[in-house]
Amino acid sequence: MSAQTLLLSLFRYKAWADEGLTAGLTALGERSAHAEFRTAIRILNHAHIVDRIFAANLQLTPHAYAATDPDEAPKPDSLFKAVKKTDQWYIGYIARLDEAELAAMIEFPFSDGMPGRMSREEMLGHIIAHGGYHRGEIGRIMTQLTRSSPRDTFTGYLHETEPARRERMR
Repeated sequence: MSAQTLLLSLFRYKAWADEGLTAGLTALGERSAHAEFRTAIRILNHAHIVDRIFAANLQLTPHAYAATDPDEAPKPDSLFKAVKKTDQWYIGYIARLDEAELAAMIEFPFSDGMPGRMSREEMLGHIIAHGGYHRGEIGRIMTQLTRSSPRDTFTGYLHETEPARRERMR
């Protein structure tokens, strides 16, 4: 399996997991005024901002973010739409890259102003790991409030989208 094939699969999984998370948060938000719900939205907003910052870094363009955790988060519906749009952007972006572009090292400033240098593959791997970490945080909040959280495992995604993977090979 190539790095591009794996990254595409991982970003499709991320989009699937984000869709489940935002659906769960939508249902929770309709009946919740909990401070924990607002915390979950702020965490998701942070993860989304990092996704957007790295999207700019990948394209060698500046971004408009001064911080990764602003005092105010957007309204949940706007945030959920932006997350979905960004997830789709990453899938399309990865599909267009070749092996050399994936391996290319890129210099960029981190949000703290310090310089950084990573390959596109490393940046994309960071986005997957970072997003999974924060979906886990939000899942824990949702479990505390509702006793459940959306499914969020790569194997769960593979089994749902490719049911034949659950069949025994002959």
